[in-house]
Amino acid sequence: MEYVPLNAVRAFEAAARHLSFSAAGEELHVTHPAISHQIRRLEEWLGVPLFHRNARKVRLTDAGVILQASASGALAELGATCRRIRRNAAVATLSVGCIPSIASRWLVPRLPDFTARHPDIGMRVAYARAEERLGDGENDVLITLGADPTPGVTSLKLFSRLNRPVCSPYYFAGKGHLRTPAGIAGADLLHDENRQGWREWFSEAGLPNFDVGNGPVFADFNILATAVIAGHGVALCPVDVFRDELKRGDLIVLSQVATNRDKGYFLTMSVDAAPAALTFAEWFRHEVSVDSTADDR
Repeated sequence: MEYVPLNAVRAFEAAARHLSFSAAGEELHVTHPAISHQIRRLEEWLGVPLFHRNARKVRLTDAGVILQASASGALAELGATCRRIRRNAAVATLSVGCIPSIASRWLVPRLPDFTARHPDIGMRVAYARAEERLGDGENDVLITLGADPTPGVTSLKLFSRLNRPVCSPYYFAGKGHLRTPAGIAGADLLHDENRQGWREWFSEAGLPNFDVGNGPVFADFNILATAVIAGHGVALCPVDVFRDELKRGDLIVLSQVATNRDKGYFLTMSVDAAPAALTFAEWFRHEVSVDSTADDR
């Protein structure tokens, strides 16, 4: 098999782009005579001249124009492929940005399993903002609210954000009569970031004009979760995310009326993500799908 002299093709492509053997030599860190030698070698191999030469400048022949069009694209694609392979092979640490509610309940407790299965992948875990996007920082993977429509990324739904009213058994036993919207209306309502969530829930429940009051607003959802588990009142919680708390009996669902039926928590990564990111995504998808009891109806 007769191989194409690739070094000569690289020298030709640089010279054709600059229309200068000297400039090509500077780019490739070789001398003018070395570029000239490589191009002569390529012309002899092809059997046609690639440049018209005179004392002051060079210009491409018809064959040179044809070869440049092919060589430039091929070398660019080859370079991109090599850089991608080198980048993927060099991954020593996988950076995962995750919103606090998912990090504390799902990711961090299960990380020892991932590191035991994949000791070759170093992990960096950071908190992510709810609306953060992959291009906003240096994370390889994001776990946030909503799918990312940005071209070049892919989003995998992990959890439903379907919200239902919950409270602790302790609060339920002391308050009673919480199984109807009217009963919940008389409870101590706990709010996440603002009071709009409860307004939407009461509208769904048939009480669109109900005044949700001035109960405490928690800027951090984890603080809200601590408050509701401690028995401070009733909160709207994504029941899919709170599977463990519901199974253990730390919380009980008071009504099947729900909001945020069409929303979710998503894992987002690049469409050409490194193998470490793909491995993590598959592992975490499996972890959250085991014993899933999500009810999006």
